Amino acid sequence: MTDTPPSIVWFRDDLRLQDHPALDAASGRGGRILCVYVLDRSGTTRAQGRASLWFLHGALGSLRQTLKKHGGDCLILEGDPAEILPALAKETKADILYCHHRYQKEANAQDDAVSQALEKVGCDMKRLHGTVLRQPESVVTKTGTPYKIFSAWWKGFEGLGAPPSPIPAPSGLSFLPLSFTHGKKTKFAPCDIDKALLPTKPDWASKMGEYWDHGEEAAHEALDDFASGPLAHYDTGRNDMAAEESSRLSPYLRHGVLSPRQIWHHCKNKGEPADRETFLSELGWRDFSWYTLFHNPELPQRNLKKQFDSLNWRKSRKDLQAWQKGKTGIPVVDAGMRQLWETGWMHNRARMIVASFLAKHLLIDWRQGEAWFWDTLIDADPASNAVNWQWVAGTGIEASPFFRIFNPLRQSDKFDPKGDYIRRWVPELARLPDDAIAAPWQADKDVLERAGIRLGRDYPEPIVSLDEGRDRAMTAYRKTKGS
Repeated sequence: MTDTPPSIVWFRDDLRLQDHPALDAASGRGGRILCVYVLDRSGTTRAQGRASLWFLHGALGSLRQTLKKHGGDCLILEGDPAEILPALAKETKADILYCHHRYQKEANAQDDAVSQALEKVGCDMKRLHGTVLRQPESVVTKTGTPYKIFSAWWKGFEGLGAPPSPIPAPSGLSFLPLSFTHGKKTKFAPCDIDKALLPTKPDWASKMGEYWDHGEEAAHEALDDFASGPLAHYDTGRNDMAAEESSRLSPYLRHGVLSPRQIWHHCKNKGEPADRETFLSELGWRDFSWYTLFHNPELPQRNLKKQFDSLNWRKSRKDLQAWQKGKTGIPVVDAGMRQLWETGWMHNRARMIVASFLAKHLLIDWRQGEAWFWDTLIDADPASNAVNWQWVAGTGIEASPFFRIFNPLRQSDKFDPKGDYIRRWVPELARLPDDAIAAPWQADKDVLERAGIRLGRDYPEPIVSLDEGRDRAMTAYRKTKGS
């Protein structure tokens, strides 16, 4: 029997046992461990979107089941971490709390506040790196300044060698009993995550369960399937919108059911060099996004290129809602938005197409799109969501120029040439021939009639002419150059 006081492990975006430095450190210290997750209601950090909360529900449930197999559990509480965790430490006589670093400004400030509050009750806080391949401070230019271009950052990243290897799940874990949580008057009554996280009326997430399993075992199965299959032709297959050739690992990464180090080392010797390098660089892009957010805390709210602060974005609730609902009259755009709504996920090529359409052809502020993705993507995280939107909008670091405007018809022709992706997600167009499905407004009347389509009734007319939308965007852009 050890005299070592209990340790608290504070789970956040790291809902796993393997490659979990915080849990490993607590285990190595000895003593009993209390695993806790706090649904943050303080308003200090940005509340997770509804789709993300749905996935979180499943991931937390799976984490609890895994811990129970080891004789433990995860206590799930709801409120302000800066109040709950010190009270929990005092109640359990824990003298140290382990967690992983967070890299957005608000979350880091919250962790500082928690640390200070813990000190007052005699509990230390130990933060380790466990959610990125490398901590943001480790990759710098020769002058010590942050990188602004991914290719240069990636070269610097690779120059440091392979990321550290993942660590196995600790064995022989000893857990603190949760008996102190029982009783009507306890302040530590576990949160009912069904009520707190799941949608009810309407249950808009009812179909998502058909597409996703949540736990650590399911995540590793998905990783194995990808590494032994699609990775072998990833460089070309990832852009085939109708195929199942992307990794689909992003939700597991976002919630930490898999760590990026696990994915890196599992895939580093698989597939052909070109395919492997493309995939690993995309995993690197995730790190670069966190790196960019770390050095630019206002990334989700502000244009990183200040030139665009003067851009005259349109305010059209009608057009925004048509985009959100997948009723723009542009089939590839609508297919992407409907895939998002039904599955909580969207093919990466479709993400670029729909984002460009909103910010360029509709000239609606990219922040409106970022907010919609934040609420409807199960894999939306603060860094990747903002960086990718600013990249497409042309307003951020490593941005494609604003005048690079995706043409949805060319994108369809190149990445969905037979229209299979459109047919899957816009079934009312399924009977159109391949050469008409991407642009039904250009089809002959008899072609539409044979397919049972009357534009404006069975499928919308385009809400904007692609040529006119492009010209409008370029006019707005030219005005910013003179500001």
